[in-house]
Parts: sequence; C-alpha cells; structure tokens
Amino acid sequence: MAPRQILTVAETAQADKAAIAAGTPGTVLMERAGTAVADAICARFRPQRAIVACGPGNNGGDGYVVARLLKNRGWPVEVRALAPPATEDARAAATQWDGQVAPLEGDFAGALVVDALFGAGLARPLDGLSAAAAQKMSVASERVVAVDIPSGLPGDTGKPVGPCVSAGLTVTFHARKPAHVLEPGHGRCGEVIVADIGLGATSARLFENGPDLWLPRFPWPDASSHKHARGRLIVVSGEAWSTGAARLSARGALRIGAGLVTVFSPPDAVAANAAHLEAVMLRPFETDLELEQGAAHVDAAVIGPAAGVSETTLLNVLALARTGAALVLDADAITVFRDDPEELFSVLDRDDVLTPHPGEFERLFPGLLNGAPERITAARRAAERAGAVVLLKGSDTVIAAPDGRAAVNINGSPWLATAGSGDVLAGFIGGLVAQGMESFEAACAGAWIHAECAELHGPGLISEDLPGLAPTVLRRLYEER
Repeated sequence: MAPRQILTVAETAQADKAAIAAGTPGTVLMERAGTAVADAICARFRPQRAIVACGPGNNGGDGYVVARLLKNRGWPVEVRALAPPATEDARAAATQWDGQVAPLEGDFAGALVVDALFGAGLARPLDGLSAAAAQKMSVASERVVAVDIPSGLPGDTGKPVGPCVSAGLTVTFHARKPAHVLEPGHGRCGEVIVADIGLGATSARLFENGPDLWLPRFPWPDASSHKHARGRLIVVSGEAWSTGAARLSARGALRIGAGLVTVFSPPDAVAANAAHLEAVMLRPFETDLELEQGAAHVDAAVIGPAAGVSETTLLNVLALARTGAALVLDADAITVFRDDPEELFSVLDRDDVLTPHPGEFERLFPGLLNGAPERITAARRAAERAGAVVLLKGSDTVIAAPDGRAAVNINGSPWLATAGSGDVLAGFIGGLVAQGMESFEAACAGAWIHAECAELHGPGLISEDLPGLAPTVLRRLYEER
C-alpha cells in the first residue's frame, strides 16, 4: 500500500475540485461522503434516536444525506439546521430529505448526534447557536459523530479558537488533515475513519507514520548477513552514577537488529557498565580524541542519554561528527548546545537525527515552536535549519527531514510516559540507521515500533521492558512485509 497522506484544508479542496473537473459531480461526492458516515454509524451503533445538526455549507449537505440514509435504514431521525443550505450541492441534498427541519435549539440528551455544522475550512470561532450546540453536544462526546471534523476545530492546526465539538467518532474523506493527528485536535476527534470517496491521487509531503511509509525499506537480514553487515553502533555512556540510560539505548539498538553494539564508557563507569552488559560490548575511553579514533569505523552513534550537560559532552559530539558516522543526538547532547546552536548545526548533515522533547527543542530553536502555527511546521523549520532529521517528541510525535518530508505518529501511547523510554527510542533509531536505513525512515520506524511496544505491554510498563517487546512487533512486521 502507498503511504497514507495527511492533507491540508487547501490540498483537500484542490482534490475535491479536481474530481469534479474530471467529471464527478459534487452531488455524487456528497452522496458518497454521507453514505460513508451512515455506514460507519450503523457499524457501531444499534438503531436509535438520532439528531443530525446541519450547517449551511457542504458539511451540512453531507448531514442531510446521512439523515436520509439513516431514516431509510429504520432509524428515528431529526434534522436541526443552523441556517438554510447556502450551496447548490447542499440544497440538492436537503431537497431529498423528506422529514421536518427544526431550528438548532434545545438539548441533545439521549440521542446519537451527527455533527454536520461546519467542516475543516471554518476560519472563525463558533458563536451564537452553533457555539451553544457545540457545548451541549460535547456533554456526551462518546455519542457524537463528526462529519469530516468536529465543528469549531481548524483543520490545519487542531487548535480550537473558541467553542469546539468533542466527538467519539469522526469520519473524514480521502485523507486525514493535520487537526486529526495533532493535539489537542486529535483528542477531540475520537476514533477517526478515513473514507475513500473517489477523489483520486494527490501529491503531498506529509504522511501518517506507519509501516506503509517505511516497511518496504526495512533492513531485514538475509541468508548472507553477518554481524558486521548488520550495522555497527556505539552508544556513549555517562559517568559512573548515570550509566543506565546508555545501556537502555544500547539494548534497544541490539534488539532492533544492529549487529554489533558497543558502549563507550568513561573509565570510572566501566565497572558499572560491565556488571550489566552481556551481548553489548564495552570499551573505555578518556578523551574526545580516543572516542573519535574508536568510532572511526562505526556506522552510527548515539550520544546524549545521561551524558551530562558538560564541556566533555560537547567535545564528544564534535568528535563523533568528524568520524562520518550517522549521529542520533538525544537529551544532554542537545541541551549542551543551547548557548550556541549554530555550533551544532555546522557539523550536522542530513543523515543525523535530533530527538528533542519540547523543552530541548526550545533550547536549540528558541521561539520556533510557539511561533509556528502547529508542530509540523515547527519541526520542518527546525530540520531545515539544522540540516538534519528532527523528531519532536510528544503524544503527537512529528518527524521532519531537511527536504520537507514529514510524518506524524498516530499510534502514540500514554504508557511511554516513564523515565528512560526516550533512551530506548534513541537506540531503536540508531540501530536502524546503523543497518543502513535512511535516517528519516529510521526515525519514523523507530517511533512507531516504540509506541507499538508500549501498547503491547500496557499498564505497568517501564523503559527496561521496551527492548524485550520489540521482537514481537518485529515478527508481526516481518510477516506483513
């Protein structure tokens, strides 16, 4: 399957216009959209009293189709309209509704509610009757089905600017929009179904992060593979009292397939690391020059987990950058450049990966996150500025490449909110890069597998569990390839 695109409101509108120009009438597209919503409702709910709230535009037109189809399938349906239909296609759909149309007033208690007030292109806050209706609907959001997007939610940002419907199910068309995948919009949408209504191919550089995006290029071994061919990775350890993070990264890298993984350790931390390492190798080093020499022939390096925010870490990053190994920089290896981010950017290249959480992102790119309309734009701008792949962590993790490609993780797991999980993620990414996977795809794959591991375990997850869960996820991917 092709990677699943995420389209802006304008890109979706262009796809809609292209389909109409190619000979598919707007009324046919509206009928398909309404049918998709009605089918989704009937698949999840038994017939019951339903209220369809219709706005004046084409979103409301979709609502009239939903109302007619549900009624034809035996549902008791009410239509409540904010205003008369204002587009030709919506008027055509409304004329086929043979029931009454009441004003958008009263409560929605006890009914399944179809929110067809406004679509993703709404550029102003809800007010008056629509604002009141949004608040009343959201009292029981699990019984609200949104057509395209919950009303009041801007499609390109996912950031409500006023009252906004919360839905338990959202049926959108052709492709998700940013608001379906970015918080807080994602949380307002509930389950999201993407229905194919025949809009045809579209061009985009923003994708849902999933196996469709990277599985065809996953670095599986073959009969001729040996450990050296499967990638050589190093992980730089912190001092004696902070060695666990590097070992988590190293174990994650080994579990995801890297052939040889070595922890490079300061002398005073060698004993602590040696006591806990088995298949992961260990090598002491004292100076950045020794690190550079020891890493001269490796494929990738992870540095930052509990490395310490110190001159030593800064020099170690610069030393690794001189080796030609692809770098995965996390945590302290990011923060240590907060006073001079350009010093870091000057040594990075497109094969390197930065994995900041929002606080670390702010240290390297001051004001960029708050100044951007949403996280996707911020991550893209950061990747362009750094000249490297940027993975901006969060429940809606965004991965961006310097060339403008971006992906949003939609399988984020709350169980990852535990100390050390980011260290394992850095190891997953480093292990894939070491095996020759292109860095953007490796970051996407690592983030997706990381979240799948967390969901596989569920409550009680600690970061030490994550590497051991990877084989189950990898087995599933291997069978699906």
